[in-house]
Amino acid sequence: MSDPSVYRLNSKEVARATEEWLAKRGVTKGQIGQLVMLLQKDYFPELTLDECIVNVESVLSKREVQNAILTGIQLDMLAEEGKLLPPLQNMIFNDEGLYGCDEVLALSIVNVYGSIGFTNFGYIDKFKPGVLKKLNERNGKDVHTFLDDIVGAIAAAASSRIAHRKQAEREAMEEALSGGDSGPDTP
Repeated sequence: MSDPSVYRLNSKEVARATEEWLAKRGVTKGQIGQLVMLLQKDYFPELTLDECIVNVESVLSKREVQNAILTGIQLDMLAEEGKLLPPLQNMIFNDEGLYGCDEVLALSIVNVYGSIGFTNFGYIDKFKPGVLKKLNERNGKDVHTFLDDIVGAIAAAASSRIAHRKQAEREAMEEALSGGDSGPDTP
């Protein structure tokens, strides 16, 4: 194990770098928020884009998420520059269908907010709406093999966060309306 007194990386620096690199790669919190809105609008019609963005920001504040974003973007950039060894270079550059490590990295983000995010991620990964469509367009130079899955995972995690919070709000409201008596099982 490394000596914690020797190495220290400021968490604010990691968060800043994450936001900076998402922007450099053409992804905004608003675009991710739109994906969240798409995933949740049928369940919560009163949901606003601002609320979706707040939940995206919450997901982005997690260090595990930041680590996945920075790792995936770096691998995409190395593939763009032709700096990976074969056959990995070709697999990432061409977003090879049988190469699933991009989804595995993205699932580490989905896991932060529970299993409900898996279904959201699967849906959004298959249909590639909004910014995901743009990230999947292959022009022969830009590589987003990891980033498209990462962005989808952020949206899925934010959607899961919303679902959990809305359920808790609903239960609190029901309990308040019932005067704190939650039914016959209450001692």
